[in-house]
Amino acid sequence: MIFALSPSAHGAQNRIEHELEDGTRLVWELLDHEPAEAVVAAEVVVESGWIARLDRVDFPPGGIAYRHVHPGPGIRRILHGELTIDRGDGAARTYRAGEAWFEGADDPVLATASPTEDTAFVRVLLLPPEWAGKRTIRYVDPADGERPKLQRATVLREVPL
Repeated sequence: MIFALSPSAHGAQNRIEHELEDGTRLVWELLDHEPAEAVVAAEVVVESGWIARLDRVDFPPGGIAYRHVHPGPGIRRILHGELTIDRGDGAARTYRAGEAWFEGADDPVLATASPTEDTAFVRVLLLPPEWAGKRTIRYVDPADGERPKLQRATVLREVPL
């Protein structure tokens, strides 16, 4: 199955649509094929009973999400600011407004926001049912769970798949 983020819908039964303040339309879908205009697409395995969660994560200048994982795959899109994603492979990448990326389930990442401006992204995570209504971030180093967190996640919608 292909999980894709596109500017338009392709008739998938399993999709979440979100309109940004500027009128930009974002559509996350589970499809049999990758749409030609997909911004990001990846092959995923989704089990029976899973949910899709649309949320927004906001960082103040210099905010850090210490190296962490999530229990399901997701596609993120930067709304404003910039976020550097370090996957621990020596190839950190900085994403800016309008750019999107995929993270697989249990992919360890360190996320560092712009040092000078607020940063925010929206994402859709595909999650096993036991994660419904629960915070999904799990820190690779348990000690990071005790460190101050400056980022704020707001769940916008959860729907069954």
